[in-house]
Amino acid sequence: MGNPLEALTAILRLAYSGELAAALAYRGHWKSVRDPDERARIRQIEEEEWHHRDLVGGMLARIGMASTARERRAGAVGRALGLLCHVAGWLAPMYGAGRLERRNIVEYEIAARLAVRAGRPEFADCLLTMAEVEWDHEQYFRSRVLTHRLAARLPLWPPPPPKGEIRASFEREMAADGRRPSRRADAPRPGTAASGPGR
Repeated sequence: MGNPLEALTAILRLAYSGELAAALAYRGHWKSVRDPDERARIRQIEEEEWHHRDLVGGMLARIGMASTARERRAGAVGRALGLLCHVAGWLAPMYGAGRLERRNIVEYEIAARLAVRAGRPEFADCLLTMAEVEWDHEQYFRSRVLTHRLAARLPLWPPPPPKGEIRASFEREMAADGRRPSRRADAPRPGTAASGPGR
């Protein structure tokens, strides 16, 4: 393994810009659907992505590694995807969102492990919580795709392990490494109001 702090910084920077793109894409997505329940849930997911971005940005600030390089590109990608949702039909955005969220679960799980190894164990609980929220997002989009008449013909992305495995696998790895990350009262935690840019 290389330098854990460098690896943590890289994945947090990627997540920070990725959350910008995702939130903007979801803004276009919820505006494109007609069902009121779908609109409400996807809008909530947008809010949660903004909140994740705030939390990741706080972590980057605390380790002195602000992220700006990918911002313009991420914003452009997110807005473009949001616009495409209005012309791509119902299924494609739901399918694409589910695949994306499946990847995001793993990204935050990896970041939690890197945080401990980089000497930032106070970040781990927050990162694992974000992985759990992304798990919920993946399950929602999977459930919507499965309602479509073409679902039986689609090659669905691999399902994630049960939600409880996010923390259970983390604890097993930390125990095997002889580490016991403790929850810190000053760690950034999900639960406060989202306040992303462009809101």
